[in-house]
Amino acid sequence: MTDVFEITNKDLLGRTGKLYTPHGVVDTPTVMPVINPNLRLIEPKELKRYGAQMLITNSYIIYKSEKWHDRALKDGLHAMLGFDGPIMTDSGAFQLSVYGSVEVTNESIISFERDIGTDIGVPLDIPTPPDVPYERARQELDITLERLAAARGYSGRMMLAGPVQGSTYPDLREEAARRTYAMDFDIYPLGAVVPLMEAYRYRDLVDVVVRSKMGLGPAAPVHLFGAGHPMMLALAVALGCDLFDSAAYALYAKDGRYMTVDGTYHLDQLQHLPCSCPICSNYSVKELAELDEKTRTRLLAEHNLYATFAELKLIKQSIVDGDLMELVERRCRSHPKMLSGLKRMMDYSPYIEQFDPATKSTFFYLGPESCRRPEVIRHNSLLNNIQISGKALITTSRSVDRAGFDQVFYVKVPFGVYPDALGETYPIGQSENIDELECEARDTTLENVLQFIIEHNEAEFTFAYAPSWESPVISRIGEVANIALLE
Repeated sequence: MTDVFEITNKDLLGRTGKLYTPHGVVDTPTVMPVINPNLRLIEPKELKRYGAQMLITNSYIIYKSEKWHDRALKDGLHAMLGFDGPIMTDSGAFQLSVYGSVEVTNESIISFERDIGTDIGVPLDIPTPPDVPYERARQELDITLERLAAARGYSGRMMLAGPVQGSTYPDLREEAARRTYAMDFDIYPLGAVVPLMEAYRYRDLVDVVVRSKMGLGPAAPVHLFGAGHPMMLALAVALGCDLFDSAAYALYAKDGRYMTVDGTYHLDQLQHLPCSCPICSNYSVKELAELDEKTRTRLLAEHNLYATFAELKLIKQSIVDGDLMELVERRCRSHPKMLSGLKRMMDYSPYIEQFDPATKSTFFYLGPESCRRPEVIRHNSLLNNIQISGKALITTSRSVDRAGFDQVFYVKVPFGVYPDALGETYPIGQSENIDELECEARDTTLENVLQFIIEHNEAEFTFAYAPSWESPVISRIGEVANIALLE
């Protein structure tokens, strides 16, 4: 597995990387447009000009098709679709989730994927939907794991994906990921998450992704099945997902829906096209509306692809620049359910901190969620290494009288205490805050001050603060330190 995926840059749990396949190297993170052989809104060979490097199609549809089955075996999948880049094939698990059964076995579908020249094949896993009884989720997971264990016997030299299932039970997701990772697959799709995204259950999605990541090795390439809306890509990448697939660009277009990073609009509700892609630059809303349905659908699909891949480029640059968290916070404020996902992500900050780079370019305070970023946790954890004795001053003012103190510390929102020697280093020196002191940021900062004093109880502390810092937390600090209100 280490031979097929190379990580080039990291930020949070997100990373840019290179996935090596028989038909070329794929730069990640990326979205694979979904191609239905029977319904090609845009021909596969045209998709590269929008930014697509890799496609995904359904081997079960091809397997059951009188039109495509023999042709795929004779000419190969790439010739059949007219695409010379990497292609991944799903096994029919989607049809299994919709119809309850499929007319194929695990052995036959993997063998078929192998024989038609798929770059990355998927075994016939069972996509257990959200909220089913625990026993059903356990039983179906056990069947999936049995099929995964058998898959290597049929796959030949084809790259193989190991889907991680477990419904909405975090313990099952983590167990499934751990056991699947031990089988040494090439990529690890997280399955049965589409119902969560359709219901805007981003809080639950965060649990599924992070708990799955906890069971996988940190270098394992992760595919989030069915995720492709630009609104949620930054969050998913920040959680460590590398590959996505999207039929939404076409399905939304057929329904007259126009994708943006802030959500989806119906074309008949728009007066302006808030985009500068080639479609939006050459057509007005009125002109699109006057086109025949087939042409309009095609153009909307093109816009949706441009919007998706433009967001991916920004995400990649944000990882390189070290400001992915700022992008995630901005995107997650576009919808209350997305914001709920961000808040849940921050609950995992102690885990994320283990993998997050120690230095970056900036730290922008953008709201209460910024108080729980991994950088804040890391900063306060490292402060425990400082040895303090004698009289120590902690102050919110740089101009305070330092006479009579053996050591002096300052306060920075939302981190808390820092020694002067760290004032120019990341994250203290690169932190930008709003001018007004918000209650949440103030109280979080003071809680960190309080914890610092408690952790270093061998010293005698004085906390000198400006009136703008008045808070109920001050009285608690007064129980373990001297208090001085500055004029």
